[in-house]
Amino acid sequence: MKVRLRALTDKQRIEVLDMLYTAAGAVRGRDAMKLFLRDLLTESERVMLGRRIIIARMLIQGHTYRAIEEELRVGRDTICRVQIWLCDQFPGFESAVAELEKELDKREFKKQYATSALFRLKQKYPAHFLLFPLPRNKKK
Repeated sequence: MKVRLRALTDKQRIEVLDMLYTAAGAVRGRDAMKLFLRDLLTESERVMLGRRIIIARMLIQGHTYRAIEEELRVGRDTICRVQIWLCDQFPGFESAVAELEKELDKREFKKQYATSALFRLKQKYPAHFLLFPLPRNKKK
């Protein structure tokens, strides 16, 4: 049953949002979050949220509205809304995109070195490699 936001009192709205944030915060790990969001949201809602994150990432990287419109096939209003959220005093989007960049860098690092014998040995015997760390990628 759909409830209009205006029909809720401030106390009810705060309680409902607190439950959502607490449930999302209690989920640990990518797979658990994937299952949680799959059960909570429809596929179109998940795609819509994912696209907003991609738009935010592209805006932070300096892409133009036109380039984002052409690549993602989204409207200027959607891009503008995400830009407003990024410019607001709410750091949620920026911190999420920063953490996303760290995760993507980790994945790229693993992809480069996961096939090497040295990487597999370090995974199996981590204490032996304390004096000999794997090379780090330099920031571009």
